[in-house]
Amino acid sequence: MLQLQNIHHIAIICSDYNRSKQFYTEVLGFSVIAENYRAARDSWKLDLALNGIYTIELFSFPEPPQRVSSPEARGLRHLAFSVHDIDAAVKSLAAHGVACEPVRIDAFTGKKFTFFTDPDGLPLELYAS
Repeated sequence: MLQLQNIHHIAIICSDYNRSKQFYTEVLGFSVIAENYRAARDSWKLDLALNGIYTIELFSFPEPPQRVSSPEARGLRHLAFSVHDIDAAVKSLAAHGVACEPVRIDAFTGKKFTFFTDPDGLPLELYAS
């Protein structure tokens, strides 16, 4: 049997590198581990950590095609982050001009959650821990 240990990272391709870098670092609070420009691909690769754990690889490429998000399409649905206080997190995002859907309650767990999007429309979720 395959014995996976954990999720190593999540790769995200953005359309505007500087805008997405600012969103993931200044709005969501990820820290930069490494930032590299790959001239042969005209591409940036930004390694980001959350609470010291390597989590996201943010890539830029010239003219990446758009991904269908709505209506919900087959494939990866969204990326979810756990937070202690949903209401405070929503207020923090709003202060940065990021709109969230109304907070809902998960019918199975009784926990609060909400959705918002990154600058390219990638669906992101906040889920009460």
